[in-house]
Amino acid sequence: MAAVFCFRRVIFKEVVKLRISDTLNGYQKVQSVIIRQFSTSKTKNQNTDYDLIVIGGGSGGLSAAKEASSLGAKVAVLDFVTPSPQGTKWGLGGTCVNVGCIPKKLMHQAALLGEAIHDAQTYGWQLPQPEKISHSWERLKDAVQGHIKSVNWVTRVELRDKQVEYINGLGSFIDANTVKAVTKKGERTITGKYILIAVGGRPRYPNIPGAVEYGISSDDIFSLEKPPGKTLIVGAGYIGLECAGFLNGLGYDATVMVRSVLLRGFDQQMANVIHNEMKEKGVKFLHKCNPKEVTKGAGDKLNVTWINDKGEQFSDTFDTVLFAIGRKALTKELQLEKVGVKVAGDGEKIDAVNEQTNVANIFAVGDVLYKKPELTPVAILAGRLLARRLFSDSNQMMDYDNIATTVFSPLEYGCVGLSEEKAIGKYGEDNIEVYHGYYKPTEFFIPQRSIANCYLKVVALREMPQKVLGLHFIGPNAGEIIQGFAAAIKLNLTVKDLMDTVGIHPTIAEEFTRINVTKRSGKDPNPASCCS
Repeated sequence: MAAVFCFRRVIFKEVVKLRISDTLNGYQKVQSVIIRQFSTSKTKNQNTDYDLIVIGGGSGGLSAAKEASSLGAKVAVLDFVTPSPQGTKWGLGGTCVNVGCIPKKLMHQAALLGEAIHDAQTYGWQLPQPEKISHSWERLKDAVQGHIKSVNWVTRVELRDKQVEYINGLGSFIDANTVKAVTKKGERTITGKYILIAVGGRPRYPNIPGAVEYGISSDDIFSLEKPPGKTLIVGAGYIGLECAGFLNGLGYDATVMVRSVLLRGFDQQMANVIHNEMKEKGVKFLHKCNPKEVTKGAGDKLNVTWINDKGEQFSDTFDTVLFAIGRKALTKELQLEKVGVKVAGDGEKIDAVNEQTNVANIFAVGDVLYKKPELTPVAILAGRLLARRLFSDSNQMMDYDNIATTVFSPLEYGCVGLSEEKAIGKYGEDNIEVYHGYYKPTEFFIPQRSIANCYLKVVALREMPQKVLGLHFIGPNAGEIIQGFAAAIKLNLTVKDLMDTVGIHPTIAEEFTRINVTKRSGKDPNPASCCS
């Protein structure tokens, strides 16, 4: 009883400290205190092996582990990679480092360099004729994998330097404070005051004959031993389009099978622009189609049968079939039912409040969270802020709004904030103003590259001063460009702010400062002269 009264006094003191005008922030501060105090009361007088056990050695888990250790906590990280159906496995670091952002960006860069070689000739560089320029998949794969292994090593060294114990084992719950780790040397049981779930996800396979036996996923493509050749990519999300883009750029025949729409969840006008650009570059698309069967033919060729929305059946032969139809959270392996951690309606992800599950001392970050952005920097910051709340006096919560991201398609698409569709759905079409424009990068002048798909738009409130709700950009270096504007969005950027900003000339980022044509006006959004 005394402990309860003490707990209540702490909460009361925190409430008194709050400024009445800061209601939301105040609620979050109180909640943070409740998390710490309640969790402490549940684990007080328990002798646990660690202050924090992190299940999952990806970006979010490692970020939380390192931050907690720097704040004086005793931390253990469990990480184990179950091989893909094709037998691919990797080292410490999670999806991003091993089979995600890093190898994807490197292969995207390889494709861009191939395009740059052809552009270089128009700039006066004396190069062999295009037909004599070739690319080695094996050399690229080896270089990419060499870099990944170096990052794996650096990550392990960093954990050791920060005195975080790394356990190469598959973790699952025994109770709310106890985790079983299955390692090569056998089972090991460890206890922790707090436990963080950061296991991420793995690619899904469709429930059709031959998919698992003969198909690959993004878990496999970056370490494929032989050139992928003619490739069918099933799925038109950002992973599917990025893979199709760099494969096409490296000279391989790439076909994308689209079940419904491209880039679901992204601004659909921008998705259509990306589609047009990829088609112009040679990527093929099969719209409103679903795979039915994959069989193995002569010479290791793969025969694929599919049907369209009219029930018509088609088939073709490919060297590689890559499934990119989404990812599943790896929560079933954790045996959450033993501790009562609830999952969301999808049966897999955890619907946590400020990263806290319904079990007071168990938390989650990263791709296992329900309806949160599945992005590496999101997991990193969420993990770091959580560690600070648990092991210091911080009350800062993760803000999941206005997260910038980029699709590394051949012509990149960067965005931050609301899509046009979501802005209209939230505020109403009459209350939204959309500024848009096509532009011509200076670098495209001499090679006479197409500007048909170099496009950007600003989604804003119509009422002055026209607060910006979303920024969307398709063009070279979109990721680098949108990052700076993401900070401006956080600071309540307005259209007037954009128009009052002097651009850096001649850059493509300055196009955001030159934008002045609205969709509502019906005026021509094509570019005027470059210097007026």
